[in-house]
Amino acid sequence: MSNRTLGLGDRLYEYLLSVSLREPEILSQLRQETAGLPGSQMQIAPEQGQFMALLLQLMGAQRVLEIGTFTGYSALAMAIALPPEGHLITCDLDAKATAIAQDHWARAGLDQRIELRLGPAIATLDRLRQEVGDDYFDFVFIDADKGNYLNYYEKALPLVRPNGAIAIDNVLWHGQAADSNDLDKRAIAIRAFNQHLAQDQRIDLSLIPIADGLTLARKRTGDRVKP
Repeated sequence: MSNRTLGLGDRLYEYLLSVSLREPEILSQLRQETAGLPGSQMQIAPEQGQFMALLLQLMGAQRVLEIGTFTGYSALAMAIALPPEGHLITCDLDAKATAIAQDHWARAGLDQRIELRLGPAIATLDRLRQEVGDDYFDFVFIDADKGNYLNYYEKALPLVRPNGAIAIDNVLWHGQAADSNDLDKRAIAIRAFNQHLAQDQRIDLSLIPIADGLTLARKRTGDRVKP
């Protein structure tokens, strides 16, 4: 028995995948192709993609926003979990990486379900709020430049419906988030972001030790928001 989260060595991690992961072939192909690219470590782990897909199914989500596309693995994993009428908007700056994403979305037959918006995400989020208004998206996934995490979160929160959720990736930052002596600017940004969410009474939250750390923040309804 254990009253704390287990550490995952290689053998236990491989066992976890062997009894849990149900990765569609198109996702496996995309993951393998991405593994040979510069920055491949930016791709989420397959068990995390499956976990987020399950969350969307449990929520009955139909409208999803993603900040940070890369080669499109997380967008595709989530789009597969959406109903036929579902729609996912994903934001990125990198036309080269997202071209790989678009190719695999098309091969999966889901390119009409995923809308890519190229450009600075802050500007995209501002335009989205003008287009769709508040309380629109069921789920938001943030996985982009760490220095802007707080800005992305604050821009995204009004866009999420009450009882909707925001998921934020890399919140443990390779374990560096816990080391106050680590002065890497990304680690500093992650620590400040985590502290902000810990005190934010607009949400309920849980930091889950999956992959590099994933925070889930549920947007409270009006009567749950504390002053």
